[in-house]
Amino acid sequence: MANIVRVWDLPTRVFHWMLFVCVATLVITGNVGGDAMTWHFRAGYAVLTLLLFRLVWGVIGGHWSRFVTFIYSPASVLNYLRGQSKPEHLVGHNPMGAFSVFGLLAFLLLQVSTGLFSDDEISASGPLTRFVSGETVSQLTSYHTQVGKWVVLLLVLLHIGAIIFYRLKKNENLIKPMLLGDKEIEAAVPASKDTVGTRLLAFAVLVVCGTCVAYLVKLGT
Repeated sequence: MANIVRVWDLPTRVFHWMLFVCVATLVITGNVGGDAMTWHFRAGYAVLTLLLFRLVWGVIGGHWSRFVTFIYSPASVLNYLRGQSKPEHLVGHNPMGAFSVFGLLAFLLLQVSTGLFSDDEISASGPLTRFVSGETVSQLTSYHTQVGKWVVLLLVLLHIGAIIFYRLKKNENLIKPMLLGDKEIEAAVPASKDTVGTRLLAFAVLVVCGTCVAYLVKLGT
């Protein structure tokens, strides 16, 4: 008999969809350029805030949002690929999904970090360019505009492709739980804590992360 389990707490779900919107905004404004770069930087600061929040929430958040629940050993990954899944593989992030999540978080963090030091030599420059040499600014700008954005875009497309694959080939809807939070699980597994208290804690963490980013940006003004 299937059990209805709260897998994704509300803070994790809000983070996921806000990140999607902000990354889409980054891609669009970065390609438009010109006056749109104002919104490009704003979206970048928002992404950095969200990433910092996720790093903290990956330690103190709901059970299935914690990094420790989807850091798998090589043996566990191999068993999954051989079709020998464990119950926890079917709840939160499976081993392949975990690679996708960690890769996307890492490269997004690298992308927004290099953006803080980038300069297009026309009208837009990151707030921290004055703290490094011109050569460093040039190198980071080159990575940000010519390498990093394509890596992030590829990872996003792979992430979307994986969602479509699981829906069509394995009849597993990964979007619904990220919208509603719950999943039907046959095995007895712990649920993620998702109360008013945890949501207020998440909001406090987000405010602190946003304040840190605002302070970082202010350093360059």
